[in-house]
Amino acid sequence: MTGKPDPTVMTASALPSEIGRIVSGIQPSGKLHLGNYMGALRNWIELQDRYECFYFIADWHALSTNYEHTGSLRTNIREMLIDWISLGLDPAKSAIFLQSDVREHAELYLLFGMITPVSWLLRNPTYKDQQEQIENRDLAMYGFLGYPVLQTADILMYRADHVPIGADQLPHLELAREIVRRFHHLYGPVIPEPLPLLTRTPKLPGLDGRKMSKSYGNCIFISDSAEVVWDKLRTMVTDPQRVRRKDPGNPDVCPVFDLHKVFTDEPTRKLIDSGCRSAGIGCIECKGYLKENVEVLLGETRKRRSEIESDSAFLEKVLREGAQKARSEAKKTLAIVRDAMKLPQEGLS
Repeated sequence: MTGKPDPTVMTASALPSEIGRIVSGIQPSGKLHLGNYMGALRNWIELQDRYECFYFIADWHALSTNYEHTGSLRTNIREMLIDWISLGLDPAKSAIFLQSDVREHAELYLLFGMITPVSWLLRNPTYKDQQEQIENRDLAMYGFLGYPVLQTADILMYRADHVPIGADQLPHLELAREIVRRFHHLYGPVIPEPLPLLTRTPKLPGLDGRKMSKSYGNCIFISDSAEVVWDKLRTMVTDPQRVRRKDPGNPDVCPVFDLHKVFTDEPTRKLIDSGCRSAGIGCIECKGYLKENVEVLLGETRKRRSEIESDSAFLEKVLREGAQKARSEAKKTLAIVRDAMKLPQEGLS
């Protein structure tokens, strides 16, 4: 639990070989988009080839803000699972499971909740921010206040060494680390204190130039057809100063070129950069290059999706076997925690 590298200067490819276990999860809030892929899934897929990984669909977490609207939850879970596997997350390499299928999460959540000061939860920046931003929903609920404790249980359940997160999530993980340290102070150092794994992923712009987000309605979804992708890219905003085809453009202020930086190889980017600045190519031609490069990813993903989306038995098998592996580790963790807290394992034992 000490002497590990500084996580703030690490990428997934720079992780030392002695790090053994990774855990992460995503709430099932609908179809995944390219921003989700760049921000999380691409990193997960790389990590699964080198470490023991536990990836879960966080359906209980979804209730913390959407407790009144659960009608689409099952559909969202299924769509997310299909997206994960289509992109390349391999159930043969990683434990892929549904949070609520491992009921041990709830017990560890309860035990950690017994030792977590309310003042720690009230200072969580997301608690106040989301209450202000989400005006049409009553978030003055125990579940929303206490979700960092559930998040702590999710991570510690698998005794993970590292948690892949964005820089904006560091306060959440630090709270989890504080809860772990409090547990150690009360009962002894029996579970690892997880470190963040920060990834250097650029903010992916959406169709309107803002950050790609479902709430903005500006997304290219992983499940979009080639025709839909092209329809969206054709209408995407570009350099506002380039009004006519003959006007020279500035790639430095163009959201389309920001996507080229992610999906297009360097030689082609240089050609596009030069062509835009000299008005040698138009915006539609530029977007055509982008479509081809986005399709390198989505075309292969679409093929895998068509193979699995109607195979409900396979999808159920993935979740069932992932939960079995997760539950095996969860039982070990709860035995360690109960023993440290001097709680009975079963009955009076």
